[in-house]
Amino acid sequence: MPKLSPLQRSRFGGTERRHEPPIDEDAPVSRDDLVKGPEEVLEDHQAHVNWRVLLISSAVILSFSLWAMLMPGEARAAMKAVVGWISTNLGWYYVLTVTIVVGFVLWVAFSKEGDVRLGPDQSRPQYKLVTWVAMLFAAGVGIDMLFYSVTGPVVQYLQPPSGAGGTALARQEAVVWTMFHYGIAGWSMYALLGMAMGYFAYRWGMPLSIRAALYPLFGKRVRGALGDGISIIALVGTVFGVATSMGIGVVLLSVGFSLLFGLEQGLALQIALVAVAVALTIAATTSGVDRGIRWISELNLWSAAAMMLYILFTGQTAFLLNALVENIGRFLVTLPERTLQTFAYEPGGAEWMGGWTLFFWAFWLAWGPFVGVFLARISRGRTLREFVIAAITAPVLCDFIIVSFFGNSALFEVLQGNTAFAKLAAESPEEGWYALLAMFPAPMFLIGLATLSGLLFYLTSANSGAMVTSNFSTSIPDPSHDGPKWLRIFWAVLTALLAIAMLLAGGVTTMEYATLIFALPVTIIAYLVMASFYKALRMERADREGQVLRRRSIAPTGGHVPERSWKQRLERLRAFPSLRQVTQFLDRTVRPALDDVAAEFRAQGYAVEQTVVPGASGVDEPVLRVMLDAFRAFHYHVAVVEAPVPMFSGRMSRETDLYYRLEMFTQTGSGGYDLMGLTRQQVIDDVLERYEAHLAFLTHSMESDTASVLTPRMPPAG
Repeated sequence: MPKLSPLQRSRFGGTERRHEPPIDEDAPVSRDDLVKGPEEVLEDHQAHVNWRVLLISSAVILSFSLWAMLMPGEARAAMKAVVGWISTNLGWYYVLTVTIVVGFVLWVAFSKEGDVRLGPDQSRPQYKLVTWVAMLFAAGVGIDMLFYSVTGPVVQYLQPPSGAGGTALARQEAVVWTMFHYGIAGWSMYALLGMAMGYFAYRWGMPLSIRAALYPLFGKRVRGALGDGISIIALVGTVFGVATSMGIGVVLLSVGFSLLFGLEQGLALQIALVAVAVALTIAATTSGVDRGIRWISELNLWSAAAMMLYILFTGQTAFLLNALVENIGRFLVTLPERTLQTFAYEPGGAEWMGGWTLFFWAFWLAWGPFVGVFLARISRGRTLREFVIAAITAPVLCDFIIVSFFGNSALFEVLQGNTAFAKLAAESPEEGWYALLAMFPAPMFLIGLATLSGLLFYLTSANSGAMVTSNFSTSIPDPSHDGPKWLRIFWAVLTALLAIAMLLAGGVTTMEYATLIFALPVTIIAYLVMASFYKALRMERADREGQVLRRRSIAPTGGHVPERSWKQRLERLRAFPSLRQVTQFLDRTVRPALDDVAAEFRAQGYAVEQTVVPGASGVDEPVLRVMLDAFRAFHYHVAVVEAPVPMFSGRMSRETDLYYRLEMFTQTGSGGYDLMGLTRQQVIDDVLERYEAHLAFLTHSMESDTASVLTPRMPPAG
């Protein structure tokens, strides 16, 4: 068995040199690195209800609901006063926060770390691109878009935030403002929280939660009161966002049901629609028809597409297409200016901002954790770059089509002199929306189709909201699992109660007030997530640059790929081993080699762990870990990976022939090479090569001035 050289022993530490703990003991730094995250974020590995989060968040929401129902006038006046203060004094803060979020996600997408995957390096997407993009759209589009798609452009044309209404400039800006409010800003918030939660869940094995995404900042403290406080903020904000969407939805749908079935409009019908959403959520939970809810989610896309095509081809087709192209162009050209616009020099600018831009920014912030969980669940295996680019382009384009077709159809009527419709759309958005539909051919057919589409959006949001809020109040180790069914029912009922309370306290206006207020604490979470995720990406960069440093200065074999003899290389070109052959090689060569290395490490005073993990192929895979005190442990995992046999002359394909590889994995993914065919000595050499590369990574990390759980400061000499 080969001995470690004196040079290796001095570099490895052994009994002669051990790392000291970081000197900044007061900083929020855990002694363990990210690989310890699953143990430190979770109290145990069994799913259980977090009663502190559940009880406190429920108490906040229930107290607000009772206040709004018992004293609606006082509640509305108090919220109006708070919103006025926020609009005047903190409007800049909302604007700046959203701008920073947009810049951050774009930086992630176009940086070198954009190649990092939401999962191990070898992971690949579960869904095809078209399916995935369709699911992205379904995740973030709610019935509120239909509500504002007509009233938004009409109001901005008649009463723009600056300048006179009814002018040529107001016409150009009217639809673009609504597109801006439903554009990149909101989806950037979704992308931020989605990629952060997905990264820590799928790449580091942590729960799919906000607190796990903050582990690099706070270490094991995310498991205690601090993490619970963060979860409560995210949960309360999410419930208010979902309740607002439900409230807006029933206000709109009540008009459609009145037109279709002759029902009397009013609060009673709206409350009945809220009850329908709760009943369907309970039915889906208790009777196992979740597949039906997923079917509804897909059906709403087709119904929305049918509605758009009907409006396009039975309406002003040429005008709508020309306007869509111009709207998108103007949106792109004016986006930087619009993003930082606060209307500080305009009389009444703060009031306009509070009623429009700030409300939408707060709405996206409140919906961010909700939609982020769903985006993460469907995006395992995607790179950060494709995740961000897809999230801020494909669904945004769909949003633009809906807003542009509805908004420009409404503007066309206003420009023809239909002042009665303009007044109705501005003062009663729900009636204005249906009034526009009634102007198309076969109006009852379109009204029925539009009501169906809105109902499907409404039911999807209500059911998904109940599922996500139950997850937020539960500690769930497995990202693919959900909270208990009874808790899902509880949140469906409580969210419905909140929606009814806001309807009683003043309807849509009160919902806008509440969203703007309760989303304010969520902005803090956005900043913490960006800081935490940035530190994690620094670790990815340090790992890569440490490998480059290792290859330049130390590697005797020209890199990390194990050196093979020419006969081994020739034999490897034609070998496509079966699972049985790979398993035999693993048992006869790799495991003994790892045992030899582990024994020598222990003999020289190292703390070594040898474990096995179940592989996807059914083979137990060996893992060797060398502890390095306060620093990130060395991790060497040999995994059985299925691969397609290369296609030679078109005779073979993935469906007809597979072979297996033995790939080496660190904490951050595959080394990209196959150990099959190596000798026992070559495997040992590869372990030592990797260990030296890991020390180079730590050396590079400790050169950083900032201490964190990822890159602790270098202890002082002596």
